[in-house]
Amino acid sequence: MKLLKSAALATTLAFSLGLISTPANAICMGMACMYNSMTPLQAIMATELSVDEVMNLVDENADKELILKGIRSTLRATKEINANDKVDRNRMRANKSMKKARKAVKSDNYVTAKEHLVEAKKRYSGLQDMLELSQADRTSQQTSFINRIMDTVDEGTGKN
Repeated sequence: MKLLKSAALATTLAFSLGLISTPANAICMGMACMYNSMTPLQAIMATELSVDEVMNLVDENADKELILKGIRSTLRATKEINANDKVDRNRMRANKSMKKARKAVKSDNYVTAKEHLVEAKKRYSGLQDMLELSQADRTSQQTSFINRIMDTVDEGTGKN
């Protein structure tokens, strides 16, 4: 009987912990799982396409609200670009150009807005190079744990 009680108690405890932890794991902490629906490279390319669409709207003399909506969606799309700190800093710099373009559109200065959009596109496309560089750096810095312990050099480490 003691064994049956212990088994019933353990099963009940495991079941109740499972019920509690499942919703807790489903809730995201901060902004961590709010985005991340694509890789950083895909996010960069999607952002560049979005900037192109906004530039086309400016070229076509579209409605101000439509252009502002496009800029807003582009800024929202940049949150998907989350590779490392260096890429993030430069993403924020590109976002500043987008915000300057938004300010120029609000003041009906479409020529300046176009210049800022071109600058933003150039900065966003530069993120791809940083992303590839950071991947290459990460690969070249890989060292086998046993080689670090024994202070030996592995010639094959970090090579593709």
